[in-house]
Amino acid sequence: MELVNQNVLRKDNTLLSITHLTQLLHYITGFGGFIVPLIIWLTSRNSVEGMDEHGKAIVNLQLSLLLYIIISIPAILLLGLGILTLIGTGILGFVLPIVNAVKAANGESPSYFLTIKFI
Repeated sequence: MELVNQNVLRKDNTLLSITHLTQLLHYITGFGGFIVPLIIWLTSRNSVEGMDEHGKAIVNLQLSLLLYIIISIPAILLLGLGILTLIGTGILGFVLPIVNAVKAANGESPSYFLTIKFI
């Protein structure tokens, strides 16, 4: 008799929600909002159902926010438009992880708008 190794993915909506909420570490500690979700995604993307999709969305959001911040710094010199972009980036970086954590807890797929798909 031959046994075939079947990769069975477990459904863990709590871990998906926690992965989204770890992005808020930027606001609490000043760092870790990119590294912690990246580590969770890389370690559990093959064992948790939906983790690959959610992890890619999180990394794309964090890289997009970083790019928006880098672009807005020189834009501060142009009539102060960069300040509005920084404020908007801060609000989006705080609200979107919470909204998508609730979606992940309900078993829905993430939807981060204004993100560039790097991955």
